[in-house]
Amino acid sequence: MKCSIEGCSGVYEERKIVHTISHKGQVIVIGHVPSEVCSVCGDVLFKPETVRHLEELQKTEFRPARTIPLYEYA
Repeated sequence: MKCSIEGCSGVYEERKIVHTISHKGQVIVIGHVPSEVCSVCGDVLFKPETVRHLEELQKTEFRPARTIPLYEYA
């Protein structure tokens, strides 16, 4: 599918990305999220079922596979 950003000549490609959300005051990083990414500008689209799954994850207690340091921009 052609990119939806005006003036961009790219097309969306299926990829798995790292997606970051803020949840209950914590930064949550979710890996291997299926998405469509523009080959030129990098715009990201999620399918409705992916959005629903991400929303369901936010309703549950997160049990991270691992923890990483968070550095603040100062």
